[in-house]
Amino acid sequence: MMTPNQWADFLKYASPYSIMVLTWDNQIVELKCPFIVKLKYDLENFKRQELVEVEQVKLSTNLVTVFMVRGEAYYYYHFHIVIK
Repeated sequence: MMTPNQWADFLKYASPYSIMVLTWDNQIVELKCPFIVKLKYDLENFKRQELVEVEQVKLSTNLVTVFMVRGEAYYYYHFHIVIK
C-alpha cells in the first residue's frame, strides 16, 4: 500500500489529459484526451455500445480511475477503450 507522500509523488507525473494503456499486442500507448470509449451496458443517459469522448482522466477518492464524460465522472470499468 502506498503512503500519502508516495501518492503525492506519483501524482506529480500523472496528467488528467492522457492515459497509458496496454494494447492487445502488448504495446504501451498513450491516449490523449479526448479519446473514444464504448459503453459496456446501458448507464444513466448512455446506451450500450454508444461511443463517447473522455474529456479528462482522474482518480476517485478511493483511488479508482474515473473518466470525465460530458462533464460527469464515471468509473473506467463501465467502458471499453477504443484504440484505432
